[in-house]
Amino acid sequence: MLYIFDLGNVIVDIDFKRVLGVWSKLSGVPLASLTERFNMGEAFQQHERGEISDEDFANQLCDEMGIALSFEQFAAGWQALFIGLRPEVIAIMQRLRSEGHRVVVLSNTNRLHTEYWPENYPEVAAAADYMYLSQDIGMRKPEEGVFKYVLNREGIPAQQAVFFDDVAINVEAARKLGIEAVQVTDKSVIPAYFS
Repeated sequence: MLYIFDLGNVIVDIDFKRVLGVWSKLSGVPLASLTERFNMGEAFQQHERGEISDEDFANQLCDEMGIALSFEQFAAGWQALFIGLRPEVIAIMQRLRSEGHRVVVLSNTNRLHTEYWPENYPEVAAAADYMYLSQDIGMRKPEEGVFKYVLNREGIPAQQAVFFDDVAINVEAARKLGIEAVQVTDKSVIPAYFS
């Protein structure tokens, strides 16, 4: 079997409120205003596909939210996204590999974050056979092509793949291709699936 794990809120806990909290402190703009203005629009998606630079992304997002931050300040907030590892998921990934299954990570991520989490959470790469990252392959979930790409690279039919993700539209997109897909709504979902 091929087991495909998303990263954020599946293997590593994340929270965008923490990002906005740092930007609010640094810019003096109230958190409520930033929460209202922040959205994962075109610039966000282009950045995750590797189509625009970190600096262009920072400038566009700051413009959208009406805040003035240096690139360093923007990056400091952006890295505040990560809370901590889910060790129980790492243990399951390791166990699956020891049983002869293929275990990969498929994450919508970006250059700024890949300079941070691999260094701070080396357990993720160590527990996976391969890391499929959106900015490296130029596609992002829920695009159909990204799932087909992973299946083709792994040489595994959809019926022999299981996918774990916290976002409903990503789960639905995988299911349309015949992949067994599980929405991870909280920390108990993956341990319960394998119990």
